[in-house]
Amino acid sequence: MSVVITEQEREALYKVVHSRRDVRSEFISTPVPQEVLARILNAGHHAPSVGFMQPWDFILVTEPATKAAIKRGFDESNAASAAHFQGEKRAQYQALKLEGIMEAPVGICVTCDRERNGPVVLGRTIKPEMDLYSAVCAVQNMWLAARAENIGLGWVSIIDDEVLRAALHIPDRIDIVAYLCLGYVSEFSEQPDLEKHGWLQRMDINNLIHAERWSEHEKGKDNR
Repeated sequence: MSVVITEQEREALYKVVHSRRDVRSEFISTPVPQEVLARILNAGHHAPSVGFMQPWDFILVTEPATKAAIKRGFDESNAASAAHFQGEKRAQYQALKLEGIMEAPVGICVTCDRERNGPVVLGRTIKPEMDLYSAVCAVQNMWLAARAENIGLGWVSIIDDEVLRAALHIPDRIDIVAYLCLGYVSEFSEQPDLEKHGWLQRMDINNLIHAERWSEHEKGKDNR
């Protein structure tokens, strides 16, 4: 029997989508109950995957010493990243809080086993990177599930893979997709942090929709 989504359930989904935030600075110390964490991980495990290969694994991080090693790696990468910006933009970058590694009760490292189910995978024969995209779908599922649980999640991308590989003993053959910070928060911001702090504004969706073929728009496009 097919599942029918009611109007109320549909509206709840859109509410979750539009109120999802990349959380960095609002984490509180309240523990995440195991049954709630299990629901969030199970949402990730129900993401779409190419050839149904389910290439993801989830490494849970709760030990302060492990978090501290990851935080040191972030600090090094963050300092190096700041050097890519100049003048006021660098100062603005350095004023942003871009992680909650120590504050979040739980860290989750999402990996991708590109060898899972053998070298030939249905749907990956032409675009081999589809397994990586599948693992990203798992991240998005967890992000939305966390928001539905009123739990914050933040993706820490400013960190070298080798730091996570060393701290979490991840084999070389396994790709690292994401390091996530998960926990209850004091509040969810009305706007994404980078929008709120003036880094960038949300683009007009009408400049991102094309009819039948690619077309350049007057605004929000590089017309080279």
